[in-house]
Amino acid sequence: MAQRCDVAILGAGPYGLSAAAHLKSIKGLDVRTFGSPMSFWAEQMPVGMLLRSAYSASHLSAPSAALSLKEYEATSGAALNKPVPLHDFIRYGLWFQQQAVPDLDSRRIVCIDQSADEFKLLLEDETELRARRVVVAGGIGPFAYVPPQFRGLPQSLVTHSSLLQDPRAFSQKTVVVVGAGQSALESAVLLREAGADVEVFTRNSKLRFIGWSHRVHKLGPAARILYAPTDVGPAGISKLVAAPRLYRTLLPRYLQNALRDFCRRPAGAHWLRPRLQTVGVATGRVVSSATISGDQVRLKLDDGGERLCDHVLLGTGYRVDVSNYSFLSRSMEPAIRRVNGFPILNFDFESSIPNLYFLGAPSAWSFGPLMFFVAGADFTARTVASNIKRTSQN
Repeated sequence: MAQRCDVAILGAGPYGLSAAAHLKSIKGLDVRTFGSPMSFWAEQMPVGMLLRSAYSASHLSAPSAALSLKEYEATSGAALNKPVPLHDFIRYGLWFQQQAVPDLDSRRIVCIDQSADEFKLLLEDETELRARRVVVAGGIGPFAYVPPQFRGLPQSLVTHSSLLQDPRAFSQKTVVVVGAGQSALESAVLLREAGADVEVFTRNSKLRFIGWSHRVHKLGPAARILYAPTDVGPAGISKLVAAPRLYRTLLPRYLQNALRDFCRRPAGAHWLRPRLQTVGVATGRVVSSATISGDQVRLKLDDGGERLCDHVLLGTGYRVDVSNYSFLSRSMEPAIRRVNGFPILNFDFESSIPNLYFLGAPSAWSFGPLMFFVAGADFTARTVASNIKRTSQN
């Protein structure tokens, strides 16, 4: 006989753990959370990485603003550097999970399907679970974007930056990095510092650099007036982006779409600039084709030039399409209303399938660019918990 619960949460990253912390505080609600804690950060981010997000924008969310980075520092006795190193952020996430979600079930949910007025979940060990509500915090891993010219090439020669775990594996190799965002530029720096010969190609005419601490240093008190601590978006707009409900309510759809893309323009953290001095960067260049040449990759550029390299790393970002979530049953997928891969969500993060919620990057069409960052977890978790508390008592 299948087990049952009120809410099943898929995912144990910042959004899943934050939602679980708030939902578990609701008296009488049976909440089950599934997944390996902080697995994307631990398994798919490179050793030596620093968080682009400011310290103030890197907290997970719990009721009463508990379990913050500051509380973690006080409890662990470890003062964190700023920007926050990846390994410290992972440790913080694991500490948060142990405090807020100690009963986390590390098994994966391999299939979610509808069954009458509830959901049927199949776990990796073939255990079946029935849940009245499902909260999907599946992360961005399945959305890694590979441009057409690189598709079909083996991962031994071409990989997305989300698979660069150990830059030291490329020591003494020639690596071409494609892209101009944080993942591309920081990966290039880490590869160069690990002993690789690195060149960056970007279609952008110049590199952009941003950062909360840099803005505060440069603008003084005015920075806090123009920019929210979440540090997403340009001056002024940053404040609106940090209030997703206002962003959604006040702006017409065409502006929401434009600002969502504008706020995510490729940019690196300001602290990367000096470290990039030893990396070759070619701006205004597009790789038009990529072919295998022996045990290397031959790249043809839009200016007629060529490069032969040992490996290509794609810092080409992510494109949300929830149909890439393999755990969603094919029979249920057509009922999820979408726009360009994003599910259309109501004001409570609920999809067109009642009681099915999407958190994180998939919610960005409905709530703006903040949802692409850890800083969006607080608003999300509070909103979802408030909705489920209200509706479960009806």
